[in-house]
Amino acid sequence: MRVAEVMTPDPFTIEPEKSVREALKTMQAMDIRHVPVARGRTLVGIVSDRDLREFTLPALLRFEEPEVARDQLDTPIGSVMRTDTLAVQAEEELSEAVSVMLDHKVGALPVLLSAARALVEAGLAAEGHLLGLLGCRSRRRRGAR
Repeated sequence: MRVAEVMTPDPFTIEPEKSVREALKTMQAMDIRHVPVARGRTLVGIVSDRDLREFTLPALLRFEEPEVARDQLDTPIGSVMRTDTLAVQAEEELSEAVSVMLDHKVGALPVLLSAARALVEAGLAAEGHLLGLLGCRSRRRRGAR
């Protein structure tokens, strides 16, 4: 099975100049946990809900200083994103993507159209896709008994 068969095609992306606040609002509204960060058609990073939580939580806990939390929320995503982004190609075997995700303990991988990061991603392969696939297979096996 290929990555292209389970990925989310044409995923939402965010520009590095957008704020943490905008990313959080969008991620919540779209019910997503990972967002590729792109400048034009170039993948420059990825940000997860965990990255944003770890970045904003200390400021949010300082109730007596609301301006600190406000400043954190106004920070550009480019300052928070992970730039050492791992990625896979759409035609790679799914097992390869799973290995990369497990080896590096990441929950999602941008799926590129080619090895060059100059092309916008074709999709996003996330752990939810893989677990859903395994769940479908498991339900089919149980139903076949």
